[in-house]
Amino acid sequence: MKRIALIIALIFSSISLAQQEAIKIEVQGSGDPILLIPGFTVPGSSWESTVAHLSQNFECHIVTLAGFGGLEPIDFPWLPQVNDSLEHYIQTNELNGLTIIGHSLGGAVGTWLASRPDNSVEQLILVDALPAAGALMIPNYDPDVLVYDSPYNNQQLAMSDTEFAQMAAMMASGMSLNAETQQQIKNWILEADRKTYVYGYTDYLKLDLREDLKNIRAEVTIIAADQPYGKQVITQTYEGQYANLSAYDLRIAENSAHFVMFDQPEWFQNQLEDLLSRGE
Repeated sequence: MKRIALIIALIFSSISLAQQEAIKIEVQGSGDPILLIPGFTVPGSSWESTVAHLSQNFECHIVTLAGFGGLEPIDFPWLPQVNDSLEHYIQTNELNGLTIIGHSLGGAVGTWLASRPDNSVEQLILVDALPAAGALMIPNYDPDVLVYDSPYNNQQLAMSDTEFAQMAAMMASGMSLNAETQQQIKNWILEADRKTYVYGYTDYLKLDLREDLKNIRAEVTIIAADQPYGKQVITQTYEGQYANLSAYDLRIAENSAHFVMFDQPEWFQNQLEDLLSRGE
């Protein structure tokens, strides 16, 4: 019996270790809990100015994902481990009456968490985030055909540091209207573990939560950037992607690209204050 108990203990400690490695969470402030999940390649420190405001009245749980922000990479598939680890963290720490603020990929992860059975998410704030980004980007979208071993992925893995830096700069240039922020986004991409960047993005593109939206009972607000496509196109895109969500509030950030919190910081903070004050 002692041997069986030891084996069980080892199994659970291995699971716990994997969960700890998939995410790193820093806690600041006190009050009702808020989980802040950043976007792809972006560390939890990206929420610094947001947390400076929120931690005065809330308990902020700031997430960094494995392979990003100096956190060691994990085995693949990457995203399912991230999702499961966050769900486990919420349950273990009894984060009841939870608000999730998620940017981009972080919003998709938050959507998954809010769609899970018996979850404790009461409010979901999605910042330029889609439930099925791959469906928007890939013609004839079929998540089952997206694999790690693909010509595109192999090309990115084989890039020299110089080539990868050029690609990162090009991508960053479209994510913010601010030159300083573009440089920071580029740096985050370059600091990311290359394999997590390549294979993790495949995990992201495979994620399709449009049916899961039907299970969400939390209050949902979507904060969307109007650049580069304009308010009309953005509204149509979000209405299409979130068609299965019973109710949500769509707020458009004008003169902003993907990183709304950096392009329109004061407006963004005002939206959060408005949304979070409702529960007080």
